[in-house]
Amino acid sequence: MLPEVCVLKRALPWLMAALALTGCRQLESIPYSPRQTPESWLRIQPFVEVHIGSTTILVVQPTTTAIVYVLGIVAIGAGLRFWRLRNGHRSRLWWGIALALWGTGALLAGTSYEAFSYQIKCAGRGACLWTSWWELGYLAASAASADAILIAQAHACATAGWRKAQILYAITHAVLYTAAVLTGAFVPVPFLMSFEFLLIVSAPGTVVLVMQNGRRYVRLRRSMDLALLGAWAWLALTIGAYFLYLVSGETQILWARQIWFSENDVLHIGLIVWMVYLARVVAPRIGDHVRSPRGGVAGV
Repeated sequence: MLPEVCVLKRALPWLMAALALTGCRQLESIPYSPRQTPESWLRIQPFVEVHIGSTTILVVQPTTTAIVYVLGIVAIGAGLRFWRLRNGHRSRLWWGIALALWGTGALLAGTSYEAFSYQIKCAGRGACLWTSWWELGYLAASAASADAILIAQAHACATAGWRKAQILYAITHAVLYTAAVLTGAFVPVPFLMSFEFLLIVSAPGTVVLVMQNGRRYVRLRRSMDLALLGAWAWLALTIGAYFLYLVSGETQILWARQIWFSENDVLHIGLIVWMVYLARVVAPRIGDHVRSPRGGVAGV
């Protein structure tokens, strides 16, 4: 078993115990802001009714739901491609784990933020809830995915000493972030369970990835590092486009015209392109860092 997997396996019972202590009641004490009733929830966003026998299910933001579910499936498919190509490379193995986690997080997010948000947060309540355990699962999976990418990068780009330090940072970050999210659920502190907090705590790792590949490409001119720099550039553009669209207010304008397109669609479409790029361009080029007998860097 990989050493980093052993560490995660030992930490898992403690994380599960912490999860059990939080309970569901704390999350149910946080109302959606601004306050929404089940009726107003359906007035502020598009939805369709799906009839299954005598049961009617409301699917909220149907086009966004479809796009984010496609993202989840494509991400998991990209992860499977890394696994199929791994050929003993731990970097490819951890990229596969990272993208499988990313895809799982996307499916969880689409379920609670969009598709079945009414059933999960509003149905049978006087006021809609701000978040749910589905969304906490999404946050934990997304953070774990980013940390798995750091571990993959450590195997692909770092020498022995730096590799151990980077893997230790990734594991520590995953544990501390999960603890922070659980603290947010238990206290409760909504900011600790927000997408913005996830981006903030993930930023240092992203900086490490960019600097690592940038320095290596300047020194070695390797196609792997160039491909990864392209991946980080597209990811930055995608997140930037998301925030620009968010502050533009265009979503509400389009929804008023019955055009169901939002800032989340901008993010998810950009990430679908990113996943395809990772699978087609990065996967064949990435490989573990090794030292040649002459002291240079060998490998993919």
